[in-house]
Amino acid sequence: MGKSTSIAIPEQHTDIFPMSHTNDANKGFSTRAIHHAYDPYSGFGALNPPVYLSSTYTFPTVEDGAARFAGEQAGYVYSRVGNPTTVLLEQRIADLEGGEAGLVTASGMGATTALMWTLLQPGDEVIADKTLYGCTFGFFNHGLAKFGVKITHIDMTVPANLERAINAATKVIFFESPANPNMRLVDIAAVSAIAHRHGAKVVVDNTYCTPYLQRPIELGADYVVHSATKYLGGHGDLIAGAIVGPKESIDQVRFYGLKDMTGAVLSSQDAFLVLRGLKTLSLRMHRHCENAQGIAEFLAAHAKVELVHFPGLPTFPQIELARRQMKLPGGMVAFELKGGIEAGRRFMNALQLITRAVSLGDAESLAQHPASMTHSFYTPEERKSHMISEGLVRISAGLEDIEDLLNDVDQALLVT
Repeated sequence: MGKSTSIAIPEQHTDIFPMSHTNDANKGFSTRAIHHAYDPYSGFGALNPPVYLSSTYTFPTVEDGAARFAGEQAGYVYSRVGNPTTVLLEQRIADLEGGEAGLVTASGMGATTALMWTLLQPGDEVIADKTLYGCTFGFFNHGLAKFGVKITHIDMTVPANLERAINAATKVIFFESPANPNMRLVDIAAVSAIAHRHGAKVVVDNTYCTPYLQRPIELGADYVVHSATKYLGGHGDLIAGAIVGPKESIDQVRFYGLKDMTGAVLSSQDAFLVLRGLKTLSLRMHRHCENAQGIAEFLAAHAKVELVHFPGLPTFPQIELARRQMKLPGGMVAFELKGGIEAGRRFMNALQLITRAVSLGDAESLAQHPASMTHSFYTPEERKSHMISEGLVRISAGLEDIEDLLNDVDQALLVT
């Protein structure tokens, strides 16, 4: 782990964004997503927080500058380590996730890489689930592995597998739940308990669920990472990431993993767009989940569909775990068609309303073929080993009318 700089970023915006909502812990999710850490009656009375377009910050005196760099005086120095708009977003996301502190980055991979570069050193081991987002898999196996970090993949849906694999060199346990793209779940509480008995930290990618549906830190995880590009932003018009965890550790990530190792700094304009997206997160997640449920049920009853992976179906193997740790089943549906990869391609190409595109969590419904898109980093053998079939299709259910979505799925299935 690198040496942390001691600059003190303001923990609360009492000077820049004065707070009137001091009892936020007693308020509901949506209220906090809209109001936390900002008082519109402050300053000029702007309803929305301003976007601070400044790369650097002035010091009244040389002594003030020296005090800020020494960590003796709270304040801003340079936007690579903190900007009032991005720090407001960090406070709000940390509050929603139930964590001590947050850090936002220029992408979801910026969040993962900044955190892992901070937590690991040569000789350490990461134990990860078999199914990961393609770029995370690439970073672990073609990035970290080059620098002496051992990467071990196990089927983490069975916690006993972790108990058998973990050892003195294991420093980080990393997984997604649900996993991208096949929707496998991991028992966050059980895995966290095993990891902590052995002194390892647990990192959960919570992109698929958002804190509205699932809060891994409350279940025992140490860190949460997000691609805020997805549901948190919600409109397909930004790239962003986030990390939530213990304050002391997040400070180290800020000054080492972000400032020195990756430079993956989120702009204040994109931070503002994520703040905007958070205001409607709970409303959007309900509609995403409703539409995904409708699509999954339609697919499960169709003669041309081999298998549907969706935590809201009674046939989902881990439905009890889903009910225990998720508020709703989520907005993502994965399925396999009879006829394999060629049937999947015909289905994809026949879609007229649902858009062929990677990413997820947008107002528009999106469909993609992982083997040729997000998980093309894997070899065919790796995809098989990591439980991603060649014919798997993934749909991110958007906010359209469910009747229109089902009509599109139905007509596309006719040509498969």
